[in-house]
Amino acid sequence: MSEAKQSADYPSTSGSQMLPLAQPLPKSLTAVEAYRRLLGRDHVVFFDSALPNDETGRYSFVAVDPFHWLTVEANGSDALGELARVWQPFSTPTRDDLPPFQGGAAGLLSYDLARSLEKIDPPKIDDLPVPAMAVGLYDVVLSFDHSTGESWIVSQGFPELNHHARLDRAEARTAQILQWLEEPPPSEQSRQEQGGSVQVELQAAQHPIEGEVVTSNFTAESYGNTVQRGIDYIYAGDAFQVNLAQRLLYPATALASELYLRLRERNAAPYAGFLDLGETQICSASPECFLTCRGGQVETRPIKGTRRRSPNAVADLFTGDDLRGSEKDRAENVMIVDLLRNDLSRVCRPESVHVAQLCSLETYAFVKHLTSVVRGELAEGVTPIDLLRASFPGGSITGAPKVRAMEIIAELEPTARGAYCGSLFYLGFDGQLDSSILIRTVTATGGWWQLPVGGGIVSQSSPSDEYRETWHKARGLLEALR
Repeated sequence: MSEAKQSADYPSTSGSQMLPLAQPLPKSLTAVEAYRRLLGRDHVVFFDSALPNDETGRYSFVAVDPFHWLTVEANGSDALGELARVWQPFSTPTRDDLPPFQGGAAGLLSYDLARSLEKIDPPKIDDLPVPAMAVGLYDVVLSFDHSTGESWIVSQGFPELNHHARLDRAEARTAQILQWLEEPPPSEQSRQEQGGSVQVELQAAQHPIEGEVVTSNFTAESYGNTVQRGIDYIYAGDAFQVNLAQRLLYPATALASELYLRLRERNAAPYAGFLDLGETQICSASPECFLTCRGGQVETRPIKGTRRRSPNAVADLFTGDDLRGSEKDRAENVMIVDLLRNDLSRVCRPESVHVAQLCSLETYAFVKHLTSVVRGELAEGVTPIDLLRASFPGGSITGAPKVRAMEIIAELEPTARGAYCGSLFYLGFDGQLDSSILIRTVTATGGWWQLPVGGGIVSQSSPSDEYRETWHKARGLLEALR
C-alpha cells in the first residue's frame, strides 16, 4: 500500500480518534464521477440510486479494492456460512451521522446460490458460468446523500483489529483512495475488459430475432410452449405461480463500464448498480428491492404486474388504470406477498410481519409495475445472514410455492440464469443489509452481454401475452446496447 499526498481539496483526517474515519468529499465529485475515476481498480462496486428519491433512492455508494475477496461455486457448499465466517470477525458499530453503508461485505449472490440452500437440479446448460457468490470485504466506501447533496469518504481500517493499527491503516487507506481519485484511471482493457474481446463458444442453441442483433435461447413458439407447460403444472396443482424467462444474448461491443453508463441514462432505476468480478461484470438497472434490514427492521418490496408505457400521455394514464384493475396481475402480486410473509415469518417475530403497501403503481421509463411492501422485525438472536438464508432467492422471481417453482424452472429453462434473479447486496460491518433483485440486468462475460427477461405465469396467463411482456421489459436494456 502506497502512501499518498493529501490534496488541498480533501481535509486531513490526522488527529481523529473516531472509527470509522470520515471526511467530506468535494461537492463537485458526484457518485458517477467517483465511479469513473476508480474504474480499473480491483473489484469496483457501485450501488447507484440512479432514480433518486428519499424513500428508496436516497444514497449511492462506491467501493473499491476490498481487503478480502470470496468466491463460492454452486457445488453444494454452504456459501452463506462462508460469508458469515469471513464477515463476523469485523463486526463493529458504525456512525449515526453518516449514510448507512460504512464498509462491509458487498457483491453478488447469483440465482444458482439457491442450490446451496435447497435440493434443486443444476441447469441443463451453463455455458456462461458465474459464481454462486462473489463478495468483497470493503474497508473504504465513498457515500453520497442525494437528499442533502453531502458526500464522504469513510474508512474502517480493517483488516487490522487493534485500535491504533486500525487508525493508522484507516488514514493511509483514505489517502490512497483520494490519490486514486486524482490520478488518471488505469486501463480497463487489462482485465474486464479483455475478457469481453473474445467470444466463448456457446453450447445452447441461439435463435435470431428478426431485425435484431440479439438472439434468444427460445423461439417465440418454443417460449409459448414452455409457458403452456408452466400453466399445465399450475392446473395440476404443483404450483400457484412460476416465473419463466428467456435468455437474450448480444455480442459485446464496448466496455461493460461504458454499457452501464448508457443503461443508467436510458433506464434509470433506484436499485441500479455495477460490479466488477474480474472476468465478469454486472450492469443492473433494477427497480426492485429484495431485502433491507436496519436496526432489526426488515422490508421487502416485491414487484409483480407489468405494462408497457405508451408514448401518448393520455393513453399512458389508461395503461396504469388497466394494470391496477387487472385481476390477473393483482393475483400474481398477492401470491408473492403471501410467500414473502411466510419467508419473513421464519426469522421475524410472527406478530411483527405485516403488509405495509399492497399493489401500488410505480412508473419507470419504459414500463409500469405493481409493487407491494412487506415489513417485519427480526427475532432475537437472528442475523441478517439468517434472513438471507430464509428468503433467498426472492419469491417474485421464482413463483409459489418457492421450492417447487424453482424445480419447474430448472426443468423448463434450457440455460443457467447466472446473476439474473440473484441479488447485488451490501452487508455492513454493523449488520445493516440492503439488496436488489437483479432484473433489468446485463451480465458481461465471455464476449457476450447476457440479459434474461421473464415474468410470472399463473393459471390465467396467455402464452403469447407473456412472450410480448418479456420484450416490453427488455426494451430499455436493448436501447442501451445499441
